Amino acid sequence: MTKNYYEILGVDKKATKEDVKKAFRKLAQKHHPDKGGDEAKFKEITEAYSILSDDKRRREYDSYGQTFAGGGASGFGGGFDPSQFSGFGGGGAEFDFSDLFEGFGDIFGGRGRGRAKRGRDISMDVEVSFKESILGGTRSVLITKVGKCDTCDASGAKPGTEMETCKTCNGAGRMHETRNSPLGAFTSVRTCPACEGQGSVPKEECGTCKGRGILRKEEEIKIAIPAGIDGGEMIRMPGMGEAIKGGASGDLYVKVHVKPHAVYSKEGLNLVMMMPLKLTDALLGTTASILTIDDKKLEVKIPPLTDAQQTLRLRGKGVSIDGTSGDLLIRLTATLPKKISGKAKKAIEDLKSEGL
Repeated sequence: MTKNYYEILGVDKKATKEDVKKAFRKLAQKHHPDKGGDEAKFKEITEAYSILSDDKRRREYDSYGQTFAGGGASGFGGGFDPSQFSGFGGGGAEFDFSDLFEGFGDIFGGRGRGRAKRGRDISMDVEVSFKESILGGTRSVLITKVGKCDTCDASGAKPGTEMETCKTCNGAGRMHETRNSPLGAFTSVRTCPACEGQGSVPKEECGTCKGRGILRKEEEIKIAIPAGIDGGEMIRMPGMGEAIKGGASGDLYVKVHVKPHAVYSKEGLNLVMMMPLKLTDALLGTTASILTIDDKKLEVKIPPLTDAQQTLRLRGKGVSIDGTSGDLLIRLTATLPKKISGKAKKAIEDLKSEGL
């Protein structure tokens, strides 16, 4: 009975070669015997992939339900023949599993290839004052992380020492490995552990990092706090994460926490402050002196007969970001005395008689 290779891989007849490849990758990872999968199922999906990934065999299969080699039956119609692939120990077409699993790890133990090496991203928290969050500033912090060796500049070589071709991989930076499985021998490619993919090693190792090019150390980091940042926001610092030999450093993510202010709060680009207002000041008006967020004195005129629930707006005195400034909102609140003298009581009764 002819097998339906499209159903085995879970693709339709219009699937591209890339679709077929992706489907096989997913199923192979799930069913590979080395990963505790079903050997028979793995053999079946490998057979299906070997047909549908080859244009000539796929055309023959679509036309006749089987494939032919040299005008005669190849054996796929009567069973899968692993010896057709060099990875299984026979002659014939090359079947390189390292290419197949490139990009998301080799299920046969290799690291894959084609991916740029990059250090690990790290994160930290920093607390800033409300004033710093509004005006911006610079904060210096000490952080312990994996960084580049300053002695050898991450080369791993003793200063003044030349590099030489890695003898383990002969300068290729990669190594081909063959593993036996119930289906035969699989070939994979992984990064050379001796040179870490560089293809060369130092004649003499750096004494500080022991040839690794990186080491764990304490480092002072200067963090630029942007003006107007809100609590909970993240600052990304490219290249300030952990280092890796032969690759780019990761990023540092700084989560900002803002201390509350005794007077001010923030609403978008506006600064908000509450101002208690005495009854007499609300009736007669007054001039109040306030201290702005940048520690400057500012005289605020309260006009007569001001509503105690009114908000005064001072334009351009709020948060300034990229040439755009918010306003300072002064929200007035009424304050009443806890005690009233006899003289004050009489004055208030006189006001009452005036209809106030």
